[in-house]
Amino acid sequence: MKTILILGAGLSASSMIRYLLERAEENNWRLKIVDQDIELVKRKIGESSFAEALSFNALDPQERRPVIGHSDLVISMLPARFHVEVAKDCIDLRVNLITPSYISPEMRALDAKARHANIVIMNEIGVDPGIDHMSAMKIIHAIQNKGGFVESFKSFCGGLMAPESDNNPWHYKFTWNPRNVILAGQGGAAMFIENGEYKYIPYNRLFDRLDRISIPGYGKFEGYPNRDSLSYRKTYGLDTIPTLYRGTLRKPNYCKGFHVFIELGMTDDTYRMTDSESLTPRSFLNAFLPYNVGISVEDKFKLFLRDDRMYLYDQFESLGVFAKDDSFGFSNATPAQLLEKLLVSHLSLQEGDKDMLVMYHEFIYSLGGVKHQITSSMINIGEDQTYTSMSNTVGLPVAIAAKMILTGELKEKGVTLPIRKEVYEPILAELEQFNIRFQEEETSL
Repeated sequence: MKTILILGAGLSASSMIRYLLERAEENNWRLKIVDQDIELVKRKIGESSFAEALSFNALDPQERRPVIGHSDLVISMLPARFHVEVAKDCIDLRVNLITPSYISPEMRALDAKARHANIVIMNEIGVDPGIDHMSAMKIIHAIQNKGGFVESFKSFCGGLMAPESDNNPWHYKFTWNPRNVILAGQGGAAMFIENGEYKYIPYNRLFDRLDRISIPGYGKFEGYPNRDSLSYRKTYGLDTIPTLYRGTLRKPNYCKGFHVFIELGMTDDTYRMTDSESLTPRSFLNAFLPYNVGISVEDKFKLFLRDDRMYLYDQFESLGVFAKDDSFGFSNATPAQLLEKLLVSHLSLQEGDKDMLVMYHEFIYSLGGVKHQITSSMINIGEDQTYTSMSNTVGLPVAIAAKMILTGELKEKGVTLPIRKEVYEPILAELEQFNIRFQEEETSL
């Protein structure tokens, strides 16, 4: 019997756990699942005799290492900052590891040691990163195999609401860590290359410089640039490509509205607000508006919006920003923390809601003196609030990779990601069984 140790059983782990449990008997697997909330683990295991809920501090190496040592594979769904320490344990104990997170420089530095230990540390095997890599490399390799040259690659991904659950003016609800959404884009300028020129967009302009995309049957979307697109030239083997851009998708007007929060200063996470526990949504908003006697908060906000952005007013009103009765009750809070609390109270999934994952690639390549364009789009609707689209698209690639490692189908060693044909082809093929499939269209330009 082979043992799979899963560290973390949060939202994105639900579909992964279900997949592994459904195949545990035929593959002779046993799952050991650790989470701070052991009752959560028990609910996800259900009546299965092939899984065990464990309660220990997965961040403590003294508690973690003995269990890793008796495992054949570790799947770390912990926050990304903890993966490197888990990886070091796995190298010492010669146990394979999967994480869905980006490869950090510290993780990349472990490559030689992982190879020496004859293990694979598979990273970036969720949705973004993950499915984006695999679906892009499939097309890139196909273009290169017939002698084409990729001149432009733009890629977008967004966790949104299914059309039937899209019922607020922001056209958005949280399907991922709310704090990450609030702080998106902070920490440096967005960098990409366009027609051979390096472009940089600072945070204060990030949600105001948008690409516009239409996907048949699902309407219009807007994309804002991710922080670093340039590093993907090396990842995809496109070192000389003139245009490479990666972005995040939202429905129209979300970005323009969020840009107002940035202009006001309400996304700042660098200082604590005095007496923040006594602030109401109204006084929180007013703290960032000019002092003006005799003018209501509503009118001051309208002046801040300006006439050309007045169409956004209803979006803010829907969030209860003018409410003056209930205080946040959050002491020593940063503006970003109070904004998160406000948005979560109005933009959370409700019973019966379904989410939607949208991915869109656009390639332009030249072959025989003719330019061609390929568009590739994937729309996936979640099942419910447990098996969301986000959980399916993050967890299923992880689970399939786990199966491939345990059966010996995946033979790579070292610190890696899923950009080789031997890895992405079988994973993409199996994902189609779960309605995670891409529609491609090609035209000559």
